[in-house]
Amino acid sequence: MQYHLEGFRAGDPSVAVANDRATGDRVDVLIVGCGPAGLTLATQLSAFGHLSIRIVERKSGPLEFGQADGIACRSVEMFEAFDFAHRVIKEGYQVNEVTFWRPGPGKGPLVRADRIQDVEDGLSEMPHIILSQARIHDFYLDVMAKSASRLVPDYNRELVSLARFDEQAFPIEATFACLDRDGEAETIRAKYLVGCDGARSKVRSEIGHVLKGSSARQLWGVMDVLPRTSFPDIRLKCAIQSTNQGSILIIPREGGYMVRLYIELDALKPGERAADRGVTSGQLVDTARRILAPYDFDVAEVAWWSAYEIGQRVCDGFDDVAEAERGAKTPRIFIAGDACHTHSPKAGQGMNVSIADAFNLGWKLAAVLRGQSPSGLLDTYSAERQAKAQELIDFDRDMARLFSEKPKTEDDAAKFQAYFKKHGRYTAGVETRYDPSLIVGDDHHQSLASGYPVGKRFHSAPVVRLADAKPLELGHTLKADGRWRIIAFAPRSDDGKSDGPIGALCRELASLIRRVTPDDENIDSVIDVRAVFQRPHQDMDVAELPELLRPRKGRLGLTDYEKVFCPALNGEDIFDLRGIDHGNGAVIVVRPDQFVSLVAPINAPDRIHEFFFGVLY
Repeated sequence: MQYHLEGFRAGDPSVAVANDRATGDRVDVLIVGCGPAGLTLATQLSAFGHLSIRIVERKSGPLEFGQADGIACRSVEMFEAFDFAHRVIKEGYQVNEVTFWRPGPGKGPLVRADRIQDVEDGLSEMPHIILSQARIHDFYLDVMAKSASRLVPDYNRELVSLARFDEQAFPIEATFACLDRDGEAETIRAKYLVGCDGARSKVRSEIGHVLKGSSARQLWGVMDVLPRTSFPDIRLKCAIQSTNQGSILIIPREGGYMVRLYIELDALKPGERAADRGVTSGQLVDTARRILAPYDFDVAEVAWWSAYEIGQRVCDGFDDVAEAERGAKTPRIFIAGDACHTHSPKAGQGMNVSIADAFNLGWKLAAVLRGQSPSGLLDTYSAERQAKAQELIDFDRDMARLFSEKPKTEDDAAKFQAYFKKHGRYTAGVETRYDPSLIVGDDHHQSLASGYPVGKRFHSAPVVRLADAKPLELGHTLKADGRWRIIAFAPRSDDGKSDGPIGALCRELASLIRRVTPDDENIDSVIDVRAVFQRPHQDMDVAELPELLRPRKGRLGLTDYEKVFCPALNGEDIFDLRGIDHGNGAVIVVRPDQFVSLVAPINAPDRIHEFFFGVLY
């Protein structure tokens, strides 16, 4: 974390200097809903102090008890971009292993069939975490409140109506009922509006989208309990399939004592809904007890419980522009999270995919509002995220079906286990890959960096910062600040001097950097150029680096010394770990949401110029 750039300032450095821009009934972006998608988006946009943002919520205050709890490795990587991953890891339960239980020989008592590692080695530097959604909300709210915008949600606001007037400077008009002031209403005008208002989204219905899909007609119960049990794996994630009593997924919760149980119940009849069954917490406990037999199972306290029907649904589009009008009309209203896709909770993807939706959209809105990128950038949100949501729906359908299948043979019982292992990368959230587009280039030079596939997230690796010999993860330098990154991996011959290959690249990039950077902003405010060399850090001299890698910034003209890195001291060479060509090096262009846009040769700056020509003004 860097601070003091504009002069010494005492106190908590995470509290930004507040801007003086008032936020009233005319805003750049209006966000409806304070779920994980809404708060991710608001937090990202709040970092841009010159943008006016409002986020409104129907509830009377912050979430106190969250229903989502599984946090994928990729989500923790994103939390690092907001500087609160360490808080999540400290408080959460870390999923290290998963056990599979099924009937023993001859349909005998439950036996542990296998015990596997939850996340394969090298998949991410971040763990798979279980933590209440309410705490994730708390962390987002804290970052928002400390931002330059000092953003705080407006609670007790229920969306009543929505209209779009294209000829207006603020073309979106939203009217809210003020639930804390009887009979009063508030109207807000916005340049853009994002509906993060859940599965019953008012925004979705106002723009004419519907969730399409089907129900599995399978009833499940879920409960957070403080158990008393002889079951030996109660503090491990467990998938349990009995012969004829149903299935259970056990998810240990944070704090060392509480456990979440997903409990299979009977199939629903045609036309029947979950609420029609009159399920009680006592029934869920009794069902869990039968499935876990012969192990004792009792509940000291039920913290929360519910019953739900498995279903998978997704919208055809995630904004207010019909495909026939795409390119001729600018999207102004968007939906994210459960407003545009719903699925069963057992795959653990709901909150994670919602966060990814918002992380994808936030920087794009900021780039267009700041005049950096053409409005066509906004079309990529629906194209990218709708395709990923459909992949999730397909995965979730197979996962739910396999979990509910009654094992008739040992081979049948092993199907779910094999599926779980096969899709571990997907559930970790690291398999997302975007197709070629305005912001995803071709993979013609992929061989130069095989570990950074174009369209996939930038996979972090350990390095040492040259200027102060600090070991760190390279990916942790990619913060949620709306900046593009050009990361140059130097060829073996480069010793870091200005007349070397990286120096030549920096000189060639200078015109691009000057073209897209406003005169009154720092040279790295739009595109942040960094470099990784193969030489040990003790063998290099900071003073000999190209000026672009040690730029002077701020009103005081201070030098930024944190742009250059060398191989890690523990022998984990990032060039080997990520398949970087040692002889030729490579240039990696990374989007503001940490996805790789382009791999290019060090000596082909024209390829980088060409890519950015359509992306940045």
